[in-house]
Amino acid sequence: MNALMQTGSAPLTMTSREIAELTGKEHRNVLRDARAMLVELHGEGGLLSFEQTHRDPQNGQEYPILALPKRETLILVSGYSVQVRARIIDRWQELEARPTALSPANLSRLELIQIAMQAEQERLQLEGEKAAVVAQLALAEPKAAALDRIAKHSDGSFCLTDAAKDLQMQPKKFLAKLQEIGWIHRRPMGGGWLAYQTRITQGVLEHKVTTGEKSDGSEWVGTQVRVTARGMARLAEILERDKVAA
Repeated sequence: MNALMQTGSAPLTMTSREIAELTGKEHRNVLRDARAMLVELHGEGGLLSFEQTHRDPQNGQEYPILALPKRETLILVSGYSVQVRARIIDRWQELEARPTALSPANLSRLELIQIAMQAEQERLQLEGEKAAVVAQLALAEPKAAALDRIAKHSDGSFCLTDAAKDLQMQPKKFLAKLQEIGWIHRRPMGGGWLAYQTRITQGVLEHKVTTGEKSDGSEWVGTQVRVTARGMARLAEILERDKVAA
């Protein structure tokens, strides 16, 4: 027999393997009927909460089983013969009459193995959930740092030199980074930096036209690339992620 016993508020369960033994049916057929019943009762998502894995102690192979509480077990066998239903009910009475304490003296070797397997599965699941939370925090930290860094400059825009200073980068490396990620470029014949139109459209860069007077009295006109507040937030996030990945 291989019913799984649990303590606390969790109910006793009877595995599909034991149901197959008690009813004289093939386990694959019991699995098929039980899955169809659980989907109808709880939906596709609810089916997962009843699924477990059993390792055959003889060949070491694993195969799926279902662990059904009393209600689901009785619903499953409600269409079976009277004799079969009686065997299931008798078995439940045996389970419910057992001591509830998880003491080795109260459990069979197989039940102890099953409990150990379940505990390991729960531990691995918990570790997976903790790893997911850590990953989410790692992604959130760069954005938080970016917002903190530009909080005092939420209005206006920045020239490239000031942007590099505020982002704590050497201007030369900062310009190289902007080129690398496709934010700025130079004209083929030289001259100052220009923003790619896609970055202007995204609102992360802008062009500021400046004018001045030359020594001969004529006027000069220049175009200056400036980083918007949105662009500063985006760049700070990119740079923080680069640090995390390094």
